[in-house]
Amino acid sequence: MPILLFGSRHLELITGKKTITIRKLWKKPLTIGDRLHCYWNLVSKEREKLFEAEVLDVEIAKFKDIIRDDELAREEGFQSASELKTEFRRLFPEDTGDDSLFQIIRFKKYPVEEWEGEKIDEKAMITKRADILFDSGRFNDSVMCYTAALRHDPEDVYLLNKKGDNLSRLGKFNEAIECYDKALEMDPENEFIWNNKAIVLLNSNSPEEALEYNTKALKLNGDNVLVLYWRGFILEMLEGFEDALKCYNRILELEPDNPDVWNAKGNILSQLERTEDAIEAYDKALELCLETAPDASTWNRKGNALLELGRFEEAIKCYGEALKLDPQNDVFWSNKGVTLMELGEFEKAAECFNKALLLNPDNEDARVLKDECLENY
Repeated sequence: MPILLFGSRHLELITGKKTITIRKLWKKPLTIGDRLHCYWNLVSKEREKLFEAEVLDVEIAKFKDIIRDDELAREEGFQSASELKTEFRRLFPEDTGDDSLFQIIRFKKYPVEEWEGEKIDEKAMITKRADILFDSGRFNDSVMCYTAALRHDPEDVYLLNKKGDNLSRLGKFNEAIECYDKALEMDPENEFIWNNKAIVLLNSNSPEEALEYNTKALKLNGDNVLVLYWRGFILEMLEGFEDALKCYNRILELEPDNPDVWNAKGNILSQLERTEDAIEAYDKALELCLETAPDASTWNRKGNALLELGRFEEAIKCYGEALKLDPQNDVFWSNKGVTLMELGEFEKAAECFNKALLLNPDNEDARVLKDECLENY
């Protein structure tokens, strides 16, 4: 019972596109008709079964010939034969001389019902892999896995929704909407999917339509914090600031310790020129953030609000805190420079604008303001 271990790089094993593997020549080489038991070779002690397969063909080849064959390398999952050579020399430093022998194994997967060994839930295994990839931000890979899982169950609402989320993050908005629409055909009472469709429409620059679908989600559950948050954001994009503020206030009735919403509320209050109230909201957001991890953007926004009120010394302290957390942010340096100009400290302000320009030479505001500073000292 030959066992093959594969790394997670070989995701096309899941889709069935990969039906080849290149291995060092064993003492007892594989033969046509052999049954393979294939596993993910995880870093942990646990190994996860992939499938069983039948060997269709075995070719013995020398390393010097393999590393000249780009097409074979691409079948094995590399971009080129040169990339394969580099990786194989890393994996097999003692076995990659010109005449070192490898076996090129071609195989076909058996359906689960034909397996001899332990059977697995392929859909669950693929979904688990897809979720891991999604959570790590590998959206191209995860959408491929969700697509493979849907072949086992084309009407799985969870998979359709997750595939839609993937496609949305990849900017494939029309395809994402198709996934959400199919999911909603089967689960029309799911407010999360209605809201996800709203998010896609917002991202594709259709905020009015986005609000319509968010409204459908809200009618299903008026206390869904996620739906309310996105409603506030959509309304903000539509410049419906008073209505957006109502959404954030409602969330804070349900979750009074949500720093993101306090921050969003501060932004809305700033738009409404209720600067004192905005500072209170930012202070609350910072108080809650400091219990976990401080937030540079909130410090910056509080600084902006204080600058607007003419409270320059307090604003400088806020920009200082923001820069401790994100010293590579040219906007924060520019904001600090503007405040120093208001205090008449032109030399220090110019230093800030210099730092902003070193980080971002295209910051035209910093360039103009630096020149103005130089004229004043």
